[in-house]
Amino acid sequence: MTIDFRLPPAGEKLEPRQRFVLWHVGWTEYEKIVEALNEQHVRVTYSRGDLELMSPLPVHELMKVWFRHFMLAMVEELDLACNGMGQTTLRRRDCNCGLEPDDCYYFASRRKVVDWATLNLDRDPPPDLVFELDLTRTCVDRLGVYAGLDVPEVWRFAGDRWHVHLLGVDGSYKESSVSALLPYLPISAIVPLLRQSLYTRDDRERIRKLRHWAREQVLPLRQAWEQTAANP
Repeated sequence: MTIDFRLPPAGEKLEPRQRFVLWHVGWTEYEKIVEALNEQHVRVTYSRGDLELMSPLPVHELMKVWFRHFMLAMVEELDLACNGMGQTTLRRRDCNCGLEPDDCYYFASRRKVVDWATLNLDRDPPPDLVFELDLTRTCVDRLGVYAGLDVPEVWRFAGDRWHVHLLGVDGSYKESSVSALLPYLPISAIVPLLRQSLYTRDDRERIRKLRHWAREQVLPLRQAWEQTAANP
């Protein structure tokens, strides 16, 4: 038995089960809302007074789990040192914005985090990589919030394409065909891999497929990239 569901057609967005949008919300009120929700299964996006609360769809959660399995396979097979922080709330008072990513990871910047238990972007660096599922309609520019938080790289999956956004010196994102963090990763191969490995019997089979792909397809590319970098 395999998982049976369909991603939205290219260019179309799904409607969330529940969504509330509040305007002209102050920073103190935003923090109180985040604290009140605590462990509730709600995504909160805040951008300069505009606040959106959204209940994720099952397809959203399934894709989020897929990406986490994908990253675990990459980390294990490529021996990458990183710290995943999942959907932890990322916020900065000075830029007046905050949100919960679908997933996020610290690589080189993990050494600069003062205290993981009290991660605070007013003091600590933002994650090196954030994953964003762009399957449902939203009223707030989440990519703009990531730019305000100075997240250097955002991977966004919109149902048909895998997008890589790199933060420029002007404070805005530029789409790239290459990841700055993992320059050897074949970005164009991720969506085909996703479609091949998503419809599996269970997580065990999916993780085996993802680890095999990382070991057989990505590891040789990384080794070749490292050799070229060492001998320019």
